[in-house]
Amino acid sequence: MLPTAWTLLLIPLLPLAGFLLLGIFGRKHIKQSAGIIATAFLFGATLLSLYTAYGYFFKYGKPDGVYQKLVPIQFTWLEFSPGVSIDMGIILDPISVMMLVVVTLISLMVHIYSLAYMKGEERFPTYYAFLGLFTFSMLGLVVASNIFQLYFFWELVGVSSFLLIGYYYDRPSAVAACKKAFIVTRFADLGFLIGILILSFYAGTLDFNTLIQRLTSTDAPEFQAAIASSFLGVSALTWALVLVFIGGAGKSAMFPLHVWLPDAMEGPTPVSALIHAATMVVAGVFLVARLFPVFSMSQPALEIVSYVGIISALFAAVIACTQTDIKRVLAYSTMSQIGFMMFALGVSGSGGEDGLGFTASMFHLFTHAMFKALLFLGAGAVIHFIHSNEMNDMGGLRKYLPVTHITFLIACLAIAGVPPFAGFFSKEEILLAAYHHNTAIYYIALITSGLTAFYMFRLYFNIFWNKEAVVHGEHHGEGGFAMLLPLVLLAVGAAAAGFIPFGNFVSVDGKPVESAFHLQFSIAPIALGLAGIFTAWWLYKKENGRPASIAAALSGFYKAAYHKFYVDELYLFVTKKILFNLVGRPAAWFDKNIVDGMVNATGSTTQGFSEKIKGFQSGKVQQYAIYFLAGVIGLAVLFIYIWK
Repeated sequence: MLPTAWTLLLIPLLPLAGFLLLGIFGRKHIKQSAGIIATAFLFGATLLSLYTAYGYFFKYGKPDGVYQKLVPIQFTWLEFSPGVSIDMGIILDPISVMMLVVVTLISLMVHIYSLAYMKGEERFPTYYAFLGLFTFSMLGLVVASNIFQLYFFWELVGVSSFLLIGYYYDRPSAVAACKKAFIVTRFADLGFLIGILILSFYAGTLDFNTLIQRLTSTDAPEFQAAIASSFLGVSALTWALVLVFIGGAGKSAMFPLHVWLPDAMEGPTPVSALIHAATMVVAGVFLVARLFPVFSMSQPALEIVSYVGIISALFAAVIACTQTDIKRVLAYSTMSQIGFMMFALGVSGSGGEDGLGFTASMFHLFTHAMFKALLFLGAGAVIHFIHSNEMNDMGGLRKYLPVTHITFLIACLAIAGVPPFAGFFSKEEILLAAYHHNTAIYYIALITSGLTAFYMFRLYFNIFWNKEAVVHGEHHGEGGFAMLLPLVLLAVGAAAAGFIPFGNFVSVDGKPVESAFHLQFSIAPIALGLAGIFTAWWLYKKENGRPASIAAALSGFYKAAYHKFYVDELYLFVTKKILFNLVGRPAAWFDKNIVDGMVNATGSTTQGFSEKIKGFQSGKVQQYAIYFLAGVIGLAVLFIYIWK
């Protein structure tokens, strides 16, 4: 039996109610209890999500052995003409139900954690209002039943992240960061919008199920038209999918649209755990997964997804090895892990064992949400204690933050791919899928997984070991129960989530995917991961001169990696020196002198002419009589002497 409409509608509407309540009345009337109210709303949404997931996966979602795409709620929002309308609805399928659980669960952890972390903030209710808006937007995105509805919530997610990143609006760095995130993703979203228009033009619909059906059936006239039409030798279908992927790459901070993500760390740390670990940045992965059956019809589009994903993964991992701000290390780690999810989709087939990449990508999305949210919240506890983001100010904190230390270690082991923690199982499946479909990508991914273990344990040892802790003045300890409970719960998820038989629930065609454990295949990834951990232990367990000497030996490369390979500087050069100077300034001169000049000249000419002739309408009868007499005399001369 399907859940009632209200059960499903309340999942996104409860966070929206929290946003409206706190946004309107929070600062004046319910300032002290704002966090409790918002957390209660989110707790309700989480329970309903878990209830829906249980019902879908174990009761009504698989009537004939295959998980169905159900649309229990659908209504027309805007109708343009017969057959062309924008509908709003809720779709239930394995990936949307899985994402409901991920979004609500991580958001609930962040809500609880923030009760202590954000306590005493002047705009405490506003913070929780923004969290509610973001959660509503993300939930609306994952259950969208048509592509335009998804775009609507996609943009709302962008607005919400802008508000949360710029929460400390009195800090110039936070203002610059939120503007940067908003502008970069707007350029990417332009590609997404054009891709939507092309897809919907050829499919003749905006509905996901219908669009996928029409563009994956080789006999369908819509598919034939999309393949036959081309631009620059590339089919319209491939162009549309690449443009859609550009939107996803911008939101998921893939190279070269990644520049906003490290700066977005200017927002409060719990925001980073929500937006930049488990929800917004995986929206691009979710988008490709949602349209994956269509992507599988265009091999060039899938190859672009693959190579952008693996380049982003390696690029971010190298940079993460050099950063000293702990939140920026985690930001680049997020970019790298999302690169893994992307290339897993790129190397996936369209069903059966060939579809392992799809299942592995979604599995990694699920496990990554647990351990990356835990890492950010653990980093928040460290920052809360030490009042600094810099590794150089840390060291020896395991004695002062025992629970944070253990949970952070579990998360590091999970992301490093050490068995039996969650990240091992999901990353293993990704590597297996890559090995069977593209060996070049597999070997790059193998190296990247070793780098991941190294930079995460570099972070771990620098925070909790390395040197004796120097604690000045008062400190808050570990922040109390509200901060420790989410850490412990997420640590359980990071340790145990890998044992979920994920392939039984989420696959590209709705049928179970068997993913057996291959001991021989696992030797290389585990060995590289342990080598990375050992290297980090050797360099950073105790304070020594080895890291500095290695950095000096790799001077040029290390400096480039530390400065993020100067991608930001390149963007600034292109925008300021080329676009502004060579395009913007000439355009401004042309606008001011030519366009404005023509308009102003028209006005000046009209005004001057008016000045000359306005005397004819003076209102003086004597002048009119003289003009009349002059006219009569003129006509008389004309007819008597000239026109004889």
